[in-house]
Amino acid sequence: MSKPKVYIDGKEGTTGLQIYERLSARQDIELLLIDEDKRKDARERGKLLNAADLAFLCLPDQAAREAVELVANDHTRIIDASTAHRTAPGWAYGFPELKGRRDGILAARRVANPGCHATGFLSGVAPLVELGVLPADYPLTCYSLTGYSGGGKKMIAQYEGEKTPDLFSPRTYGLNLEHKHLPEMTAQAGLTQPPVFCPVVDDYYKGMETVVMLHNRLLRGAPTARDLCDMLGAYYEGQTLVHVAPFGEHPAQLAANAMAGRDDLTLYVCGDGARTAVIALFDNLGKGASGAAVQNMNLMLGFAETAGLNVE
Repeated sequence: MSKPKVYIDGKEGTTGLQIYERLSARQDIELLLIDEDKRKDARERGKLLNAADLAFLCLPDQAAREAVELVANDHTRIIDASTAHRTAPGWAYGFPELKGRRDGILAARRVANPGCHATGFLSGVAPLVELGVLPADYPLTCYSLTGYSGGGKKMIAQYEGEKTPDLFSPRTYGLNLEHKHLPEMTAQAGLTQPPVFCPVVDDYYKGMETVVMLHNRLLRGAPTARDLCDMLGAYYEGQTLVHVAPFGEHPAQLAANAMAGRDDLTLYVCGDGARTAVIALFDNLGKGASGAAVQNMNLMLGFAETAGLNVE
């Protein structure tokens, strides 16, 4: 039996390189590689896209849309790591731990890989909306800390070169409150309005901490923080790559880069009977990007879900 052929369109970018790193040593797939001098040649890329059983698109949004148009067959399956198709009709959303999503991914020819901030937000919010505890019109607020690798090669070069003073401290961005992950955060959680979302980049390479804050009295049934932790624990029971820490079992401080280098995600639920913080801790390049993409590939091609992933 022949090995599935896999092509990474945009292997030179941060996400593409991380996917390649996870796949390069695997013996159960055949990686298709483009000649370096032809990596922007649409005809050559088209050949490889059409030769692949599965292709990753690690490209800017418009280039990803154009790459999809280069596929002229009905067998190449696509995982798009860009923002382009995360709310598009006909595309499965690649967060298999959310209810009903795994079956959609298994059957899909087109899968949109979630955004990093969206992954952290949805991991806590989507289950509570599905369970009927968090009203769809709740006025949500969220902030999310990320390492500078989330900004791609240009930002990495800024931080790792001769830094200006502002790069030594946390920097709030997306100050127009129209971050590109908001449409998927809203739609994939089943919300009627987007959250007030504030992302922050800091002086460390990778790792993400996404925090959603809730007033318990505004939730249906006024559950305590412990109740919410139990609900999320039951929701994710049996999952390999999303874990819920037992209530109260968290360090005095949570470092945003504590799960750097891993491809799983841990939820911490903190608070009391009046206020709750739901905190997702993960790697923005792991479960927030490339690790999630490889997880989706594993599901689509029939491999063990964690094959090639860093979970220990």
